[in-house]
Amino acid sequence: MATSVNPYLIFNGNCEEAFLFYKSVFGGEFPYIGKFKDMPADEAGGCAEVSDKDANRIMHVSLPIGDTILMGSDSNEQSGDVVFGGNFSVSINVESEGEGDRIFNGLSAGGTVYMPMGKTFWGAYFGMFKDKFGVSWMVNFDENQPG
Repeated sequence: MATSVNPYLIFNGNCEEAFLFYKSVFGGEFPYIGKFKDMPADEAGGCAEVSDKDANRIMHVSLPIGDTILMGSDSNEQSGDVVFGGNFSVSINVESEGEGDRIFNGLSAGGTVYMPMGKTFWGAYFGMFKDKFGVSWMVNFDENQPG
């Protein structure tokens, strides 16, 4: 699998509705859809409990469209509501942890790291940051890649 770049959209509580709509237009299936209530407490970015308001919000969803994967999630009380126009990230899927570290460290220099690269409960090596120009990025290496 070569490095790929995919759009990641953030919503204020209606991510599931939006992605069901996108699925109705593009077809296909969601390889993964998870809610904040499904996230182990120790993975919640220091947040011990997910609030009742956030429990059924989407933590992550993906929808393959051709060679691209449209990804999304909802905001939560910890992150606050998003302002549309600033509600997306560029998600980079890489071929190795080393490549992930190289890209993460390079692009995050001078920026703000929200989640350092590390192993996650969903089986990925993952990190998030905003670069020095204000662009949000996610770097992901799926350890259980097919083939």
